[in-house]
Amino acid sequence: MVQNYWLMKAEPDSRVVKGKDFSIDDFESVGSTPWEGVRNYEARNLMKEMVLGDKILFYHSNCKNPGIAGFAEVSKEAYPDYTAWDSAHPYFDEKSDKDNPRWLMVDAKFMSRARHFVPLSLLRHLADLPSAIPPEEVSYVGEDGIIAIKAMPLITRGRLSVQRVSAKCWDVIHTMVDQGGW
Repeated sequence: MVQNYWLMKAEPDSRVVKGKDFSIDDFESVGSTPWEGVRNYEARNLMKEMVLGDKILFYHSNCKNPGIAGFAEVSKEAYPDYTAWDSAHPYFDEKSDKDNPRWLMVDAKFMSRARHFVPLSLLRHLADLPSAIPPEEVSYVGEDGIIAIKAMPLITRGRLSVQRVSAKCWDVIHTMVDQGGW
């Protein structure tokens, strides 16, 4: 079976009135959670592709210091996002229908915190390098690692709340989380 890798964003301290806060602390505390509230068709379609055991980079978004805060895995494949039908819920969508659901969610299981938080600012800095030669403090990522970071949808597209991650990029991020040095 082919292993798939994803990045999923959550807001640790939402500044959006409609949003719900969900940090790595919250995730570790609950252990497993439905990934509710995705209201973008492309992100929804990506969640349709997720299978049990797929690996997830847990990403803090829309905060002072966005970045990769931990790791998770898919613990339940895509199913209808019932929050879309609850008029009292922040993610209510009056156009969604129980008989023909518009929105989906997966369940994600907390695996671990990032030993070293990987900030978006660092990833952008590495992606903006004029060549694929890494700076000395992160030389361990190698040229292939810099190339993988430069190609990340997080860097090239940014705003999508669910994104694919290449196997090489997963390995590079894991190495960065373990070794730090920046």
